[in-house]
Amino acid sequence: MKTVTVYLVRHGQTWLNKYNKMQGWCDSPLTESGLADGRRAGDALRHITFTHAYSSDTTRAMNTANLILAQNFNTDVQLTSTPLFREQFYGYFEGEDSPKAWYAVGMPHGVRTFKDLIERYGVDASKDFMHEADPIHDAEDALTYWTRLQQGFKLLRQENQNGDNVLLVTHGTTIRSIVDKFGKQDGFIVTDSPRNGSISKIALTDEGVKVLSFNELTVM
Repeated sequence: MKTVTVYLVRHGQTWLNKYNKMQGWCDSPLTESGLADGRRAGDALRHITFTHAYSSDTTRAMNTANLILAQNFNTDVQLTSTPLFREQFYGYFEGEDSPKAWYAVGMPHGVRTFKDLIERYGVDASKDFMHEADPIHDAEDALTYWTRLQQGFKLLRQENQNGDNVLLVTHGTTIRSIVDKFGKQDGFIVTDSPRNGSISKIALTDEGVKVLSFNELTVM
């Protein structure tokens, strides 16, 4: 059975992160702290021999990936950016104040915050509730989101071989969603968002996904 180890890194802090705004497909530059996040992740991963490197096609993810690769001893790795590993699309709520957005999404279901929403209903339900609350219904529901992500996993399986190590720089809710779906049975809890520049690790096989670690700042 082919196994590809994927190192999931959340991009460095952006200005919209700093201001606690909803940031899905919209983008903003890395802050100075965000640049430091990328360099810290690069230092933690410098000893890993990556065969391929991927990121979402947002500038915050691509710039973080390039900061990581600049410190890696394998200088031949090229970065592939793809929309398949973008953050969840928040539709009408893009750029909105995060607590305000989740209040609007959660209140019809008796919850006021994102943390309370996912604790009571789950991460996938938060996507469906946002799609419902979006007056234009552009926000991704769970089915649309996972159809896209599974295409991304298919790409990684096709382009990598058994035993390969892959870098994937993506987003907080995307990492959280992956860990929730495939790691809950192993005790991984996603109540807290992965930190900017944090490292999570999954094993990608022909049969599925196994979560190996979540929201770490170092790699063993």
